[in-house]
Amino acid sequence: MAKRATEPSPDLRRLATLQEIGQALSGAADLRSSLERALERLERDHEVVRSAVMALADDGREIRIEASVGITPEGRQARYRLGEGITGRVVQSGKPIVVPAISREPLFLNRAVQRKRPGMPELSFVCVPIAVNRAALGALAIDLEFDPSRDYESAVRFFSVVAAMIGQAFHARRAIEDERKRLLDENVHLKHELQERYDFSNLVGTSGPMRQAYEQIAQVARTGTTVLIRGESGTGKELIAHAIHYNSPRKNKPFVKVSCAALPDTLIESELFGYEKGAFTGALARKRGRFELADGGTLFLDEVGELNLSTQVKLLRVLQEKEFERLGGTETVKVDVRLIAATNRDLEAAIAERQFREDLYYRLDVFSIFVPPLRDRKPDVMLLADHFLTKYARRHGKNIRRISTPAIDMLMSYHWPGNVRELENTLERAVLTCDGSVIHGHHLPPTLQTAEASGTVMQTTLSDAVDQYEKDLILDALKSARGNCAKAARLLGTTERIIGYKVRKYAIDARRFRERGIGGAAGRPKHASAHADPRADPRST
Repeated sequence: MAKRATEPSPDLRRLATLQEIGQALSGAADLRSSLERALERLERDHEVVRSAVMALADDGREIRIEASVGITPEGRQARYRLGEGITGRVVQSGKPIVVPAISREPLFLNRAVQRKRPGMPELSFVCVPIAVNRAALGALAIDLEFDPSRDYESAVRFFSVVAAMIGQAFHARRAIEDERKRLLDENVHLKHELQERYDFSNLVGTSGPMRQAYEQIAQVARTGTTVLIRGESGTGKELIAHAIHYNSPRKNKPFVKVSCAALPDTLIESELFGYEKGAFTGALARKRGRFELADGGTLFLDEVGELNLSTQVKLLRVLQEKEFERLGGTETVKVDVRLIAATNRDLEAAIAERQFREDLYYRLDVFSIFVPPLRDRKPDVMLLADHFLTKYARRHGKNIRRISTPAIDMLMSYHWPGNVRELENTLERAVLTCDGSVIHGHHLPPTLQTAEASGTVMQTTLSDAVDQYEKDLILDALKSARGNCAKAARLLGTTERIIGYKVRKYAIDARRFRERGIGGAAGRPKHASAHADPRADPRST
């Protein structure tokens, strides 16, 4: 009697079971193993002989066993149509069915388990629907030991709560699967877009230098060779790196970019090679570097000429050995990475100045591609301009059809120090400022305004312009010297004789600067007469 007093009541036992089932369903990523653990709790604590979670297929027609306890592997292959047998009716109607004595129920199909053989003990069967928001997802089927005094209404309520918890687990799994499928589809779509965007056919330019660059890109893309892309800033080196990757056998693997100039020397090593927990203050966990992230794919090092010498040493080892250690660690990490580097620096000059390692240079310069500046590929200017016009007109919702002839002349006569990047920014600005369907000269920035376009053509010769500039310099010097030619000559770093010659040549009246002197005519005594006796002049004797 004392032992019975310490046993928990049926309600407490059911609450404890529900708590354990909740933990089982939420604690594992694999839903089937979680369901099996939940069914084992029912078998252990609630006289369950065997049990099964039945799931409705996505097509809504077939019911299959998702997880079970006490059913053989052959029995788990059983399938039911919607509305077929007791389980099919429960899923179709959304209402529970209780069979107190299985041997007397003709609706049993006995596909998963043979329950009606002679000599078998009598069993009871409880089947409750699994649903979320009144949408049928399956059913929970339970075989119980036969007990004439069993409270089936209470049993149905308890198993219905278990079925509701399983339904939420089903719903969560489907939501995760839908999100995973959406992300996979989006990933495939984005990769397809990237491959289309960086296809060779999308590289704009038909000039001779660019055709040579296209041939080199096509040659090297199919290989795993290290590539060094050289050219001025703004010429499209990163675009070519993308084209090489997305037309290579590694196109389905990561393409990781690192701007060596944008990262300080104290961070570049940790970004490239990663670090271990505790490697430095603030390193709270292990971090994978860009080399690890690019494993199997391509790593693009932009502005590689800006790397400090210590990082150059580690980079050289990775290129040679295909392995490295994380910052603060001793574990050797092996990677399979294709390296593409780009720079606008003169690496040969940097080597001479001991700012770049010669051995690293030869490791990077396996296959070199030179991207010509825009001023050397003038035939491509209008092709690029039309491409950017279409791109930004679509982006900003403008109906701009063409570029006017004067604006074309301005684009073609400009020297484009910022290369393709400057041209792209110029066209985007023109699209934003244009309120019609044609880009005109006044839509272009002031730096492109030529003398012809702005109406400020100089109507003079070079000789006349030089003479005028010389005259202005002499006038300014005489003004500072108050008309004193000797002093003006000293200011201009020449002789008084030359200044006298230039004054006569340009018909400059130096006296007007003396008359503006302080206290009257400069250089004369205050009380001297303008008609002084000529005998006072020493030159008269």
